Amino acid sequence: MRLLSKVLACGLITAAVMVPGVHPVLAAEPMTDAQKREVEKVIHDYIMAHPEVMIDALRGYQERQRQSAEKDAKQAVAANLDAIERDPASPVAGNPNGDVTIVEFFDYHCGYCKKAAPAVQELLKTDPNIRLVFKEFPILGDESVQAAHYALAAWKVAPGKYMPFHVALMEIRGSLSESRILDAAKSVGIDPAKLKAAKDDPAIGSAIEQTLILARTLQVSGTPAFVIGGQLVPGAIDVEAMRDMVKTARDG
Repeated sequence: MRLLSKVLACGLITAAVMVPGVHPVLAAEPMTDAQKREVEKVIHDYIMAHPEVMIDALRGYQERQRQSAEKDAKQAVAANLDAIERDPASPVAGNPNGDVTIVEFFDYHCGYCKKAAPAVQELLKTDPNIRLVFKEFPILGDESVQAAHYALAAWKVAPGKYMPFHVALMEIRGSLSESRILDAAKSVGIDPAKLKAAKDDPAIGSAIEQTLILARTLQVSGTPAFVIGGQLVPGAIDVEAMRDMVKTARDG
């Protein structure tokens, strides 16, 4: 309320000083305490008589903030598109030569990521020209970091089985303990011993760190977040929304 009052004050100050009983003040002349009280009373009385002004001001402010954030995000994506879509350390599924690239920032502990996973899988099954890039973005604790290390280890030792391993990890509910992760690896045909030996490769830690830096650059602070056809979309979306964005990307 206090912040909005200050914002409104900027717009009302001219009117306020023209109200009878409020003495005009030159721009370079500091206001006296009495003049400040008079202006504040005019603003207060106006807001109390027209409370809708506060709502309109807040809506306008929020819309300007949204537009500014969208503009900044679009510029950040364009400036970092190669790192987003073409980093060789990032796992890829679907058609590696697909005409539309979808990038997902996710965390294996994220409930919304788990809800979005079937939509992503459905899109891959029904559209043979999607190239899907995975950004391991573990921000929900140590188990998330551990799962990301194991997933990138799978990309290193058995790249053809990364996708089924990813799906298996997404289907785990509750703890992402090492034993459950290794059980998931075994269930999709990955040698747990090889996977465990590979998970501490410094290159994997570096890849995760680069993704964290990239996410900060894009102002991605939560999961999931998608980049589809060069457009950043924070939050979970359904398969129809994905298809609409893919169509938009294809239409140029």
